[in-house]
Amino acid sequence: MSVINKIRERSGLAVGIIAVSLILFIVGGDLLGGRSLLFGGNQQEVGEIAGQSIDYQEFNAKVDELRAQFEQQSGRAPVDQDLVQIREQAWNQLLFEIAYQKEFDKLGLQVTSEELVDMVQGNNISPAVRQAFTNPQTGVFDKSSIISYLKGLKNLPAQQQAAWASFEKNLASDRLREKYEGLMRLSVFATTAEAQKEYQAQNSKANVKFLFVPYYTINDTTVKVTDSQLEDYLSKHKDEYPGSDSRSIQYVTFSVAPSKEDSSALYTQIKSLARGLGAATNDSTFAQQNSDVRVPLYLTAGEMPEQLRAAIPTFAPGGIYGPFREGNTYFIYKYGGTKRDTNFTARASHILIQTKGLADSAKADARRRAEGILKQIQGGASFEALAQTNSDDGSRSVGGDLGYFKNNGQMVKPFETAVFGATSAGLIPRLVETEFGYHIINVTQPKTNVLYRIAAIGKAITPSQTTRDEALRKADQFASDVHTKEEFDAKVKEDKSLVVATADRIPEGANQINALTGSEVRQIVRWAFNDKTDINSVSEPFEVGDQYVIAVLTNKTAKDKVSINDFRNELTAKVRNELKGEQIISKLGNASGTLESISQKYGAGALVETVEDINLATGFLRSAGVDPVALGKAFGLKPGKRTKPFAGEGGVLIMEAVSLTPAPAVADYALYKTQIQQNNTQRVGFYINEAIKDAAKVEDRRAKFY
Repeated sequence: MSVINKIRERSGLAVGIIAVSLILFIVGGDLLGGRSLLFGGNQQEVGEIAGQSIDYQEFNAKVDELRAQFEQQSGRAPVDQDLVQIREQAWNQLLFEIAYQKEFDKLGLQVTSEELVDMVQGNNISPAVRQAFTNPQTGVFDKSSIISYLKGLKNLPAQQQAAWASFEKNLASDRLREKYEGLMRLSVFATTAEAQKEYQAQNSKANVKFLFVPYYTINDTTVKVTDSQLEDYLSKHKDEYPGSDSRSIQYVTFSVAPSKEDSSALYTQIKSLARGLGAATNDSTFAQQNSDVRVPLYLTAGEMPEQLRAAIPTFAPGGIYGPFREGNTYFIYKYGGTKRDTNFTARASHILIQTKGLADSAKADARRRAEGILKQIQGGASFEALAQTNSDDGSRSVGGDLGYFKNNGQMVKPFETAVFGATSAGLIPRLVETEFGYHIINVTQPKTNVLYRIAAIGKAITPSQTTRDEALRKADQFASDVHTKEEFDAKVKEDKSLVVATADRIPEGANQINALTGSEVRQIVRWAFNDKTDINSVSEPFEVGDQYVIAVLTNKTAKDKVSINDFRNELTAKVRNELKGEQIISKLGNASGTLESISQKYGAGALVETVEDINLATGFLRSAGVDPVALGKAFGLKPGKRTKPFAGEGGVLIMEAVSLTPAPAVADYALYKTQIQQNNTQRVGFYINEAIKDAAKVEDRRAKFY
């Protein structure tokens, strides 16, 4: 009895505990997770724009609105990649509504209701409206269709009315942006001095000779770089190495690739389907219902895979061909006769001797060269070999083979006429001239308009559950055995089948890591950026597509704190080249004599080259590549003079001016002024966006939520 009384005495306390527990269960995430101001902070904030906090609920509402518009317009639900773009669109809209609007208000920019009416149904129809109401069959825009639509708008479903309201809102936003960017473009101006400088850079010519000792001629292992040297270089070049919030990882993958057993099981299945396809009265329907791959019912010989095309001579109505394996897919085909196509198909190879842009004398030389090659082939020389050594076309690597093509404008007219005018396979005994040059053509498959009726079933080899379970078992075993970077490295050395991949400086919003793609990648990124993930920590297996990924965190970088580890590889390369430059310059000493004699005295690695007619705007120094400092020094020399050895972009150089040809004097630099203004104007939109984001101090924390 006393026990029962004690229970009664404490029942009120028990009820209270249960009630508190329920409250904590329901709202505990808000209270204890930091989402409420009760404990400080706001973890529901996806970002901040111009001092205005963007709440998760607010942002998600805009995402849902855009998602609904996408579904209405596309007729389907968005996939992962679509959602990434939708969220980006939602963020940009908020950026526009908050940061851009402040700039519009400062200038008094707005779009009036009268202006919007004019854009929709007046005399200045917006291109977006024009596109939306253009008849797809006739390609004709009819303003009356807009007016008719607007009159009936109130009778349409609420969803469509909301979609139109959003469309009009976007029209006004776009017009505001156009006005703002238009004002900014009008502020872009190039001075006469700038135009004159650009003219001189493009038209002053120089012939120069130089000695070049590339940095790579000194082995990297012989040049030691210390951390103090890296620190010193970074402190002098801070602006070149801005900080960022990023993570670096190494990872191994355990592929869920189909096993031999999976392939064997599918092969058995495809043979069973072959019997069904052979017996089917409606073979095209049977094929569609059982195939993983949609194949057109009628194919030309050129559209067939090679194995099926080789079987054409054996085709018999109702015959089954295959299984043929293409990659990870088995195919079987049923032949059902032929019909005629409206177009012809042929296959040909060619050798192109290019003439585009050449002077008449050079074209004559090209024709003589082409005629010589044609005579060699007619005399028995190999077409494929001559194509590989002489053709100016990308097909040279495959002996000039162009594959199959149709007479529907795929090829330029003279070429097409020559190939489809041939009645049999073989070399066309004349040159064919087109806008690209002279062609020597070999027709390898003469024209045909035969279409083959082929009912096809393709079944992809996919891993069975047993195969997936085995891959996961291996990944779990690896993860259970390693907990540090050292253990990770040791385990990889034991298993030669594993390959370590490296991904440096992954941003927090990354949706891809090297070749890893898909929404699952975000799991890895969020793990790497989790405050509880320390450097050298090893992850659990992540399933990404058809593989399991185990990662180790190797480095963290912070936007407001740059260290040499953030850019160690880049900094090391720069400092190493500086040290190599000092060694090379020291070895060259007080160079005297001709550049050739200096080169011989230096020894292996020194090159002497001459370039003619270079300019400051686009100068290219052959082995030394593009080197603005070297170009500047060359144009600053008097003919016959040379520089002392100096460190350039790719090595140490000594520049010698052979001759300089100043740009001819002109009275008007308007053309170059226009060039500069156009180049600057094209980038205005980008610069505006970056400037506004910078001024608004945008903080984007979406990556913590998605």
